[in-house]
Amino acid sequence: MRQDELVGEITIEDADGPWLSGRFVAGPAFPDLEPLFQQEMVLLDTLDEDYERWETIYGKITRAVRLVAPHGPVAEFLLHVQDGEAWFRWSDEPFAEE
Repeated sequence: MRQDELVGEITIEDADGPWLSGRFVAGPAFPDLEPLFQQEMVLLDTLDEDYERWETIYGKITRAVRLVAPHGPVAEFLLHVQDGEAWFRWSDEPFAEE
């Protein structure tokens, strides 16, 4: 969600450890955010070389959207969206600082 606008819906099709993945169907708010998700994916491939740049872009995503589970919004999440697919992990508590 972006405020009260639907960014998209994820139909979970697979679970692997803490990660869930599945089909992503874009909502009305996604077109405005899609460039951020595209940049994030490019930078994800070079994470070891430029973590700070990825962190800046991902910070824009987390400030713009919230992940909502069936029981309500989650406290913390890591979300990737690309080509109609999404994979994410979430927690009811903030992630530990590393």
